[in-house]
Amino acid sequence: MASSFLSFSLLFISLCSADGFRYYMVFRCDFNSTELNDIEYILSLYYNKVEYARFSSSVGEYVGYTEYGLKQAKYWNNDPSELSRRRAEKERWCKDNIDAFSSGVLTQSAKPYVRLQSVTPSAGKHQSMLVCSVFDFFPKLIKVSWFRDGQEVTSDVTSTDELADGDWYYQIHSHLEYTPRSGEKISCVVEHASLKEPLVTDWDPSMPESERNKIAIGASGLILGLILSLAGFIYYKTKARGRILVPSN
Repeated sequence: MASSFLSFSLLFISLCSADGFRYYMVFRCDFNSTELNDIEYILSLYYNKVEYARFSSSVGEYVGYTEYGLKQAKYWNNDPSELSRRRAEKERWCKDNIDAFSSGVLTQSAKPYVRLQSVTPSAGKHQSMLVCSVFDFFPKLIKVSWFRDGQEVTSDVTSTDELADGDWYYQIHSHLEYTPRSGEKISCVVEHASLKEPLVTDWDPSMPESERNKIAIGASGLILGLILSLAGFIYYKTKARGRILVPSN
C-alpha cells in the first residue's frame, strides 16, 4: 500500500495587549514530511484581529498587508540580522518539533471499524444496494473493495473520498448495487496500515436485529391490546349478568 501524503501545521502563539488593543504573533510550521525542504515556517503578525504583516520561509522576507504593515515589512527587510534570524527559525523551531510530533503521533495508527447495511437504491438497473461504512481510522489512506462469491467486484461500485471527522480520524463509505442471487456470499474487504491482514465483513441477508426488534415490539403491542380488549369485554358481560331488574309501577 502506498504511503499516505500528510500535511499538518504546528502553531505557536504569543499574545500581549495594552489599553484594550490586542497584538499577537502566530508561528506556524506547515509540512508534508520531516525533510527540511518540505517544511515552511510562517510568522503572522496581527493587530486587532487583522494580519498586517507576514514572514514566510518560502518567500524569504516579510510581506505587508496594511499601510502600517507595508512600512514595517520594508523596515525589517532592510535589516539583514532580522532576516537571517527569521530564516533560521524553520530549522530551529520547526524541524525539532516536527521530528518529535512525527515520531509521537504520525507513526501511530487507529484501526477502523466497519458497518455493513442494506439500503434501497434511488435509481439504477439493480434491485438492491449495500453500503460498507468504515469509521475512525488513521492514517488517511485506505482501500475498500467488494467480493462476491470470492471474486472481486469492480462494476456498479461507488465510493466517497476519505472524509475527515475533525479529530484526526477519517471515515469512508462504499456502495455496491447488485441483483440478489440465491446462496451467494458478498463481502466488504478493508485494507489499512493499522491492520495486519485485510478486515473482511460478510453480508448477512437475514433481517437486521433492529428490524426484528421493531416487529417484536409491534407484535407485543398487538397482543397486549387484544388482552386488554378481551378483559374489558369479560368485565362488561359479568357486570351485565349481575344486574337486578326492578319492575316499574
